[in-house]
Amino acid sequence: MSLILSRRDLDFMLYEWLRVEALTEIPRYADHSRETFDAALDTCEKIATELFATHNKKSDQHEPHFDGETVSLIPEVKTALDAFSAAGLMAAGQDYELGGMQLPLVVEKAGFAWFMAANVGTAGYPFLTIGNANLLLTYGTPAQIDAFVRPEMDGRFFGTMCLSEPQAGSSLSDITTRAEYEVESPLGVQYRLRGNKMWISGGEHELSGNIVHLVLAKIPGPDGRLISGVKGISLFIVPKYLVNDDGSLGEHNDVVLAGLNHKMGHRGTTNCLLNFGEGIKYRPDGKAGAIGYLVGEPGQGLACMFHMMNEARIGVGLGAATLGYTGYLHALDYARNRPQGRTAGRGGKDPASPQAKLVEHADIRRMLLAQKSYAEGALALNLYCAKRVDEERAAHAAGDAQACERATLLLDILTPIAKSWPSQWCLEANSLAIQVHGGYGYTREYNVEQFYRDNRLNPIHEGTHGIQGLDLLGRKVVLKEGAALGILRDTMQAAVECARACADAALNEYAGVLDSATARLAQVTRQLWAAGEPALTLANASLYLEAFGHVVMAWVWLEQALVASAALAGGKHAQDDAFYRGKLAAAAYFFRWELPRVTAQFDLLASLDRTTLDMQDAWF
Repeated sequence: MSLILSRRDLDFMLYEWLRVEALTEIPRYADHSRETFDAALDTCEKIATELFATHNKKSDQHEPHFDGETVSLIPEVKTALDAFSAAGLMAAGQDYELGGMQLPLVVEKAGFAWFMAANVGTAGYPFLTIGNANLLLTYGTPAQIDAFVRPEMDGRFFGTMCLSEPQAGSSLSDITTRAEYEVESPLGVQYRLRGNKMWISGGEHELSGNIVHLVLAKIPGPDGRLISGVKGISLFIVPKYLVNDDGSLGEHNDVVLAGLNHKMGHRGTTNCLLNFGEGIKYRPDGKAGAIGYLVGEPGQGLACMFHMMNEARIGVGLGAATLGYTGYLHALDYARNRPQGRTAGRGGKDPASPQAKLVEHADIRRMLLAQKSYAEGALALNLYCAKRVDEERAAHAAGDAQACERATLLLDILTPIAKSWPSQWCLEANSLAIQVHGGYGYTREYNVEQFYRDNRLNPIHEGTHGIQGLDLLGRKVVLKEGAALGILRDTMQAAVECARACADAALNEYAGVLDSATARLAQVTRQLWAAGEPALTLANASLYLEAFGHVVMAWVWLEQALVASAALAGGKHAQDDAFYRGKLAAAAYFFRWELPRVTAQFDLLASLDRTTLDMQDAWF
């Protein structure tokens, strides 16, 4: 059994639950079949297992090093990334015309899950590059796509996203990097940028020939002052090396690494403080400022960047899910092999009796079940979201505006959940994996302590829990007069009705519980917005996010349980019996141990509690 991911579970999610083979009926994916999907997944599993997982611990122990001139990484990182690019995986979801495979996004993400689980630090480079390229394919000009996206798809250029600044983290309206118009150029309107960017993953390295920075900056107004708020923010391509008309690399742009940040996890991904327009050494034309090319329209930079940010948010959730998953598999393997103590049925306190394996203890099984429910549920949710993107694209291509809008709204409301729920609960899964290992769990000799450190970043990456809660309660649930929430409720209700109609008594029970939870969610949402005081409504948004996420996850588990129950009733092969029963046990755990949490949470939310809102600084 692989300790990275479960291929059997991926097959279940893709083919039995999500039925991704049906996507081959869409013209874009007509050349594909289960065989081509499996071949892509086989390639991902092989490269992840042989080249990514093998240096995960080493890259964590030997962080990137900056000597003042060059950033150095262990050589295994480049070897792995070269293999990733050579296999065509950087362009796996892109058009044939771009050298891609035209894989459905759900299959592409299932394949990429192997790399995130095997080595999230090394996987960070293609993760960012693919998102960078997707943004430019949406908003870039043909010349920008030729100059920057095509080399990214080949793995010759890597990409970043540069949002935060030392004084402005999540508060992007407060950025001060400025962009001043210079000239019209073949690659778009050319500006000179000056400012500083902080926390830039993949911001400097020698892994690729060039680095394509997507930078948020403000264009000054007629009076020379920066426009306040987000309306003044524009988006620019700022390459590490300028690109000549023939595609060759030119002068080093005025982008300088000021230093590396040293995080507790994701240590294999360089994390940088970058200075734009301050490196005297990199001014071959004698002018100040890094050369950047406008992407999209002036003042629309944040709207453009959200294309990459939303993709990254779901990707962060996927990464959190995979780290929880691999931690669970490591804990399960350890529990099955480690003798420890005796159970009441295995000699009790008789020291002469054989020791029991950890997995035989009920409390260990409790912790393993919790991990299984968190990790498998989180992975399922993220793959579900990826398939919705495929269906949204298909509806758009077919000109079905209504289906396209429904898919878009459903994705909008699920994105904060898909990012934050795995980041919270798969981190808890990693904590439980350490607990299962006992004293060995928090030693560096065992992998689970690194999984926890790596995953601890995800509650902060791409918008903290608090920001996701504000987005969900403050924007998404009231979007188009509650249309997104209504579509989600309809989707969950369909699963409830299906479960009520089946012969499985346990699923009938879960259907009733979920139905009540969704009704209470809608009721509490109305109560919060009826308060007439926005600050009070949003004061406990993080708790709302957590309760909302648990309801969504209960629905995901009900969906999986329906498939597993039907498979058992249909007389599947004997070797699959344990797999399906494991799915049903995880669903039972979630409904009986996890979903009841939301009752107290909804009660607190409905009370419009002012404790956090009224707390004063001086009282701490």
